[in-house]
Amino acid sequence: MALIESILARPYWRQKLWAWWYPFFTRRVRAQGIDFLNYAFETNPPLRIPLAPEDERNRPNIQLYHFVASHASLSGKKILEVSGGHGGGASYLTRTFHPQQYIAMDLNAEAVAYSQKKHILPNLKFQQGDAMALPFADETFDVVINVEASHCYPDFARFLREVSRVLKPEGCFLYADLRYPSGEEEWMNDLFHTSALRVDSMRLINPEVVRGMELNTERYQTMVTQSLPKFLHPLAFDFAGVKGSRLYRDAVSGTLSYRFLKLKKSKVP
Repeated sequence: MALIESILARPYWRQKLWAWWYPFFTRRVRAQGIDFLNYAFETNPPLRIPLAPEDERNRPNIQLYHFVASHASLSGKKILEVSGGHGGGASYLTRTFHPQQYIAMDLNAEAVAYSQKKHILPNLKFQQGDAMALPFADETFDVVINVEASHCYPDFARFLREVSRVLKPEGCFLYADLRYPSGEEEWMNDLFHTSALRVDSMRLINPEVVRGMELNTERYQTMVTQSLPKFLHPLAFDFAGVKGSRLYRDAVSGTLSYRFLKLKKSKVP
């Protein structure tokens, strides 16, 4: 079994690896202004959403956030993003969709500190927190967003229960992530059988994510070679999903499944 699939299949080691990797990665790349940690998204023909000049370099990554967020109304709403990474998605969605409040939470204290300094907007807040125990009261948010992060969590079902708890009745959970076959059946079972959450729509987005990976390959190869020691390059290229990497090949073949889902919380009985 390949290294990445092996890690994703073992919750304890998955948690240990990511708890070390993400703060290390943030410290290494923050000088380059890396605001997104997600893979990317490109349609055929190209999506061509209008962007400010300063956002163009991150277009492939932004397009994934835009696609996910466009499935619910965010204007004037209270939004929680769980695992907001380096804050680029939170900044873009706040500037574009005009929520009343947007809180981006992440376990990685280094990423939270980076985001607080980099993305300063009136209705945007960054804070540290654990996806397994969201530090918010019941029925606080209209929308919860989670982009390409839950494969790192040690207990996905517990995370979904937390999402359900903090969502208001009829609130939306907008979600995108990936799984290898060893975890896919459990993944789908948790998504379709979490009390109070109903799957409203689901879409396999491998082709769009693969195109996004291709658009980002040159930039991510440069990022890795400039920021990380050589012995980590193979793991980092896989992590970044550059063209030709194991993860890229698995996304092309369909061995790796990348899906978008919209879930809704039921009304109060």
